[in-house]
Amino acid sequence: MSEELAGRVVVTVDLDGVTDKAGLMDRVAHALALPDWFGRNWDALADSLGDDTLWPAGAVERGMLVVVRGWQTYAQARPEEWKIAEEVFADSAGDRPSLDIALVLGGSS
Repeated sequence: MSEELAGRVVVTVDLDGVTDKAGLMDRVAHALALPDWFGRNWDALADSLGDDTLWPAGAVERGMLVVVRGWQTYAQARPEEWKIAEEVFADSAGDRPSLDIALVLGGSS
């Protein structure tokens, strides 16, 4: 891990078994402990990732690394949706230097 990422608050979004947008949104909401009013749509996901007041404790000061694992099944089941998810992740990380999002290529448990 590079020095730039060392010390960041790590949040893991496990998409193992997820095959639709609703499942992805539920897993993200759970992993990030988003409030009940989280809209579970692409704009709400982008807004939540960009709103550091919703980040876990310490993440504003230290930065946040969101690790997305087990995403391949979803990507295969809903390639158009997954493309949008990737764009939201990339745009969110690109807009905030204190946010990094990594797609893990390994298997899941």
